[in-house]
Amino acid sequence: MTAIDQWHAYIRSNDPAALHDLLDPEVTFDSPVVHKTQHGRAITHSYLTAATSVLGGPEFHYIGEWHSDDGAVLEFETVIDGVTVNGVDIIRLTDDGKKIAGFKVMVRPLKAVNLIHQLMAAMLARPPSDTAPDQRPPSATSSASGVNGSSPEPG
Repeated sequence: MTAIDQWHAYIRSNDPAALHDLLDPEVTFDSPVVHKTQHGRAITHSYLTAATSVLGGPEFHYIGEWHSDDGAVLEFETVIDGVTVNGVDIIRLTDDGKKIAGFKVMVRPLKAVNLIHQLMAAMLARPPSDTAPDQRPPSATSSASGVNGSSPEPG
């Protein structure tokens, strides 16, 4: 089973342990609503499990996939609170192809970005049940400037 196949299995199962095992310890994560690249397995795991909770409802589905030797681009669609969300997961793999080395999410339209920003901030502000509070990603109340400098953002 390839790492991309394992990602699809995680999306179907929502098993946090499977996601943990799939992420390289030095993985990077780029969010559509966080200015800085996030580094490391713990923070990437937190963001991806939160994103799965926010985006992964019954309407979530991948509509296209493009593969290369070192990764894939997976296009998705879903509907949240009546807002259609269209985006891509850009997944970069480790040299051996067995783990995720980089994960970048891009989302459109702006109305969807704003909604996801709001929902992700609320999700990430809650303490995870299986993670100590000092391992949580920065909350929406951090001093970082927001998307386009207009509002607070997680991270």
